Amino acid sequence: MCEHLSFVRTLHPMKAKNEKWLQAEHKRSFSSWFKRKIETELAHPEYSISQQIRWLAHEPKREVLSYSGYGIGGYYYNTRDHDSRSTTQNSGVMVEAESLHMSIAKDKNPIYANMLYYGVIEDIWELNYTQFKIPIFRCKWVDNKGGVKVDENGFTLVDLNKEGDPNDQFIFASQAKQVFYVNDPNGGRWSVVLTTKPKLYDRGDVCDNIEETPSFSRGLPESDDIDNEDVAYVREDCEGIYVEEDTTSRKKRKRT
Repeated sequence: MCEHLSFVRTLHPMKAKNEKWLQAEHKRSFSSWFKRKIETELAHPEYSISQQIRWLAHEPKREVLSYSGYGIGGYYYNTRDHDSRSTTQNSGVMVEAESLHMSIAKDKNPIYANMLYYGVIEDIWELNYTQFKIPIFRCKWVDNKGGVKVDENGFTLVDLNKEGDPNDQFIFASQAKQVFYVNDPNGGRWSVVLTTKPKLYDRGDVCDNIEETPSFSRGLPESDDIDNEDVAYVREDCEGIYVEEDTTSRKKRKRT
């Protein structure tokens, strides 16, 4: 990836500092560049090219398998359409990715940073490279500008109607993390994001990994940070009332 970006900068020196244009050109031309590069290196015996890289450069078959559900990495995913006809929800996804950030449209000094993106699976496809298959998700992503926020309690909320870049929809299924969206109790267009850990498989049974489930709120401590033996459960947002124990009401047992 970095090699191709350097190639694009060298090929277009006048636009080498325009990061937004470079990213667009990188996405547009990477596939054809990658194929030519591998074909060139295969003509030279001194280059060692793995079988997987050879098949990737050869491109997948034109026939693509489509699924309404797919299990990978301890999660089971469904498409949005499948969820609409089901009592369960398995189409919510989250992915962490590096992206270009610009303060304004004409920002001349954009930066790269990792961000979390939230979306819903529209299609599940499996690309066939003859020797192996790669599942991918086509998702409708929420626009992080105006479509994602964190409330005062540390909960992440998303507006599923705020769609992000329609030209950047695909991820590898292996990159996805499953999330669930619950309507905000306060109403409105916002949904609360609930994260979960992969399922545990033991002797064919599926059970939730309760101990490993992360906190839904960024403002709550993880279970590892709490000493369960010495915790005093008290509220700090109101004044308490002390009540003395009434020992006179206890009944004594007679010995026989």
